[in-house]
Amino acid sequence: MASILAGLKERSGLSYQELGRRVFTSSSTLHRYCNGKGTPGSYDLVVRIAKECGADAEELNTLLRCWRAAAGQEQDPGSVSAAVNLGPPSSVSTDAAGASVSAVPDGPAARRRPLGMRFVLGAVMALVVLCTAVASTRYEATPAAAVPTPVGATSWAQEPRSVDAELFGVTMNSSSGAMPSFRTGALRLWDSETRWAQVEPVRGEYDWSTLDRLLDGAEREGLPTLFVFGGTPAWAAPDARKAAYPDGSRAAPPDDLDDWDAFVHALVRHAGARIDAYELWVMANHAHHYNGSVTTLVEMTRRASLIIREADRNATVVCPSITNLWAAEAHKYLLRFAELGGYQYCDAAGIKLYQRQISDPPETMLEAVRKVDRTFQRAGYHLPLWSTGTTQSVTLNDPLDEETAADHAVRFYLTGLYARNWNLERMYFYAWGNSKLPLVLQAEGQPPTKAGLFVARLQQWLAHADLRSCGHGLPIALPENVWQCEFLIPDERGTPRTARIRWTHAGTADTRVGAGARTAEYLDGTAREVDPDDTLPVTERPILIRYS
Repeated sequence: MASILAGLKERSGLSYQELGRRVFTSSSTLHRYCNGKGTPGSYDLVVRIAKECGADAEELNTLLRCWRAAAGQEQDPGSVSAAVNLGPPSSVSTDAAGASVSAVPDGPAARRRPLGMRFVLGAVMALVVLCTAVASTRYEATPAAAVPTPVGATSWAQEPRSVDAELFGVTMNSSSGAMPSFRTGALRLWDSETRWAQVEPVRGEYDWSTLDRLLDGAEREGLPTLFVFGGTPAWAAPDARKAAYPDGSRAAPPDDLDDWDAFVHALVRHAGARIDAYELWVMANHAHHYNGSVTTLVEMTRRASLIIREADRNATVVCPSITNLWAAEAHKYLLRFAELGGYQYCDAAGIKLYQRQISDPPETMLEAVRKVDRTFQRAGYHLPLWSTGTTQSVTLNDPLDEETAADHAVRFYLTGLYARNWNLERMYFYAWGNSKLPLVLQAEGQPPTKAGLFVARLQQWLAHADLRSCGHGLPIALPENVWQCEFLIPDERGTPRTARIRWTHAGTADTRVGAGARTAEYLDGTAREVDPDDTLPVTERPILIRYS
């Protein structure tokens, strides 16, 4: 499969970056598919890639056989071919909930639909979501003690898009090279003894030992890696303010940007394709990490982007991350960076998503995502968003109790899926390996916590899923505190079936499972059969309902 995809990509003349933009997938992910280090989670994604490269029907059928073998799927090729519409366009079928769904063609032809047709299709999809929800709802909710109510979470529907494993990222707070023992999708290197000052303690002298241990570990696990720049060496800015680290690194740009160029060159040359993406500075608008001018940061971004792309055109360049998005000053900073042209040098924009208080529902982050989306609209940019960490003061918070921590960890990633409507592409949980945080997935040398095991279970549920809608409360005819995302997940025969994950941001609610429901699955690994008329209690711990 990888060989065929690589050949199609080469024949098309498209770069990984351009092809990724067209199929809504990162260039590093596409590169992994084409070199055999990763397998698309759904055949729909394979078709989108192949069609953009001009594949014919015979090539698509060959890819289907290869994908089935690679993904271990046992499904009828005819049914899959019909589902992805290899033949004449558009027929009407029935989904698991008994609603009519139009099978529409994908690829360039789909994007050439007249505006009116796209509007009608969007309206039909939204109506399907609403009607099926109405059929399966019972308005009984029990609120919890007062907690912040999430705002700004609009309900939405789309043509199904694969849930990429890379969404489920973690930041590595370890320098040993040990890797998470639970399922995860991507790694980010920060607080991992890989700051600039630690890698280049003396001008022109590099210590790659820690970085190599981490990259070797990531390569063994087949995990894409995001390297984060930050922590200018003292020798490069001797008179600048010290950063928030004990290594003497500075929270300022180097006095001579040639030193910056030299480090970026050396890093990219040494790491090669082992680093999939680069975050060009950490918390750029936080004085403890960067207190130089925005103009200088844009120039550093321009220089680093040029160096990285010349050395590795498949790498993803992520613009410096912006934190404290609850404050207007952060959005002013983002706008200023945009006005000076900084975002034109990047493939994605780095942001920091976290709750105002560590105990707030994770869904409250959606308000910050919506604000960021509006700010980017004002700036005239529409880049994928990568959430690359949390607040500087996270370690000052008391630990969450085990049950709350487990619920919040899963809903952190579900909130990321909900935010796909605002172009959010990656979520990096902070952090793996550190035992002194309010929410721990796994301390190094210890087994995963309940939170880590639940996150692994969520990824198992969604390993081959396509996301088609998310909504919450009355707009989708559910109790106000209930949230839901709907997926297509292959059954044991490989046939896509409707599945819904439901949860509350606070309290409990009773909802009918709805027509076609067959099983309810829980994060602890248990499951039970259900009938369409059954009522299930929905709590702050997400559940999965599968339909036949």
